[in-house]
Amino acid sequence: MGYIKVKVKVWNVKEPKLSKELELLTDTGSIYTVLPKDLLIELKVDTIGKRRFRLANNEVIERDVGIIGVEIDGLITHTVTIFGDKDVYLLGVVTLEELGLQVDTVEGRLKALELLLMKVFL
Repeated sequence: MGYIKVKVKVWNVKEPKLSKELELLTDTGSIYTVLPKDLLIELKVDTIGKRRFRLANNEVIERDVGIIGVEIDGLITHTVTIFGDKDVYLLGVVTLEELGLQVDTVEGRLKALELLLMKVFL
C-alpha cells in the first residue's frame, strides 16, 4: 500500500460548475475514491446505487455510490465515488488507474503508469 497527499479538482459530471479543489490521501488499498457524503450532496452528485464494502475490522457496510469528475495535473476522468463518512477524503486505485497514474512512495509523488493494451492476432 502507498500513501501520499495530492491536490485534486472534483466536480458534478452533470453540472461541472459545481466543483471543489481538495487535497486527497491516495490509498492503494482502497478500490474506489471516497468523499464525505455531505460534500457530495453539496455538489449535487446523484447516487447510482449502493455497494457493499468490507472494512479493516471485518465489518461489512453498505454505502451509496455516484459518479464524479476528477482532475489531477491536467489529467481528467469520470470515476465512481463512495458517499463516505465525515472527514474521509481518499483517492482510490480505480481512479488512479483511470488517470494512468500510480503512487511512487519512494519519491512521494504520483507518476505515469505503464498502460497495457492487448493486441489480437487474427
